[in-house]
Amino acid sequence: MWKNFLFPQYPKEIKTSYFLLAVRIIFGVLLMTHGWQKFTHFSEMSGVFPDPLGIGSQTSMALAIFGELFCSIAFIFGFLFRLSTIPMIFTMCIAFFNIHMSDPFAVKELAFVYLVIFLLMYIAGPGKFAIDQYFSAKLHSK
Repeated sequence: MWKNFLFPQYPKEIKTSYFLLAVRIIFGVLLMTHGWQKFTHFSEMSGVFPDPLGIGSQTSMALAIFGELFCSIAFIFGFLFRLSTIPMIFTMCIAFFNIHMSDPFAVKELAFVYLVIFLLMYIAGPGKFAIDQYFSAKLHSK
C-alpha cells in the first residue's frame, strides 16, 4: 500500500507525462521564486512575518520557506512527489484561508490558483518523467 502511495505507476500516455512535467516545472519554479525571496530576506522579514499557527514568526517563515522553496525543488524533479506536495498545499491553504482571509479575492487569487494546481497535481501524480518513476520501477518489479 505505501509503495503505491509514494511511488505509484504512472500513465503510459507520453503526452500526459509531458503535460505533467510542464506543469511541474512552470508552477514549481513560480512558487520557488516566492520561497527564494523569503529565504534571501529571512533576517528582515522574520520579525514581521505572520504567525497564523501561534508558533512564532521565525518558525512560521521557516515552514513557509520549506514549503515554497525546498518542496518546490522536489516537486519540479518529481522526488517523493506526493510527500513534497503536502507542505505546498498546506502553505497555500494557510495563505488563502488565514493570511489573506479578509483581503479581496484579487489579492488572495494567486494563493488559490497555486492551491488548486497543487491539489490537482497531488491527485494526478508527477507522470513518467520524475525521479519517483525510477523508484517505482524498482519497487514494482520485485
